Amino acid sequence: MTGRRATRSPRRTPADQAGGATPSSDVSTPHDSPDAARAGAAPDARKALGARAEDAVVAHLAAQGLEIVARNVRVGRLEIDVIARDGPVIAIVEVRTRGAGSYVRALDSIDAGKRARVRRAGEVLWRARFSRLRGVERMRFDAASVTFLPGGEVAVEIVKAAF
Repeated sequence: MTGRRATRSPRRTPADQAGGATPSSDVSTPHDSPDAARAGAAPDARKALGARAEDAVVAHLAAQGLEIVARNVRVGRLEIDVIARDGPVIAIVEVRTRGAGSYVRALDSIDAGKRARVRRAGEVLWRARFSRLRGVERMRFDAASVTFLPGGEVAVEIVKAAF
């Protein structure tokens, strides 16, 4: 051993991880990242699958009587998939889907880091936008799992107040 310390990548600050503190009008899908390209599927196929999953969740939420406030909202570098209003509650919904060969279920893929980033982004939106809306009392964070079945059917599972 030479006595040299291994180099480490620079430590990311909470602001870096949350993507900054100001909402942005830059809208794109969450599947544009380099991680999506490394995951094995073509980026365009992943984007299309993600868009289909979000469409299914939006349709499911609307059928349940929730008002869809926004989709694909950028807060710094993070994107919130769906924002819905359930009476006096604003629901921030993280949408996930996985292929048949995946090692991890869709809901299990929302790790602690992702939950923390979505919560920080939601808190920024709460302060900047929703805390002043008449009739809005609180915010919750939901998770949605979408499964595309072989016969063309779609199964949507929503976990309210998931994190």
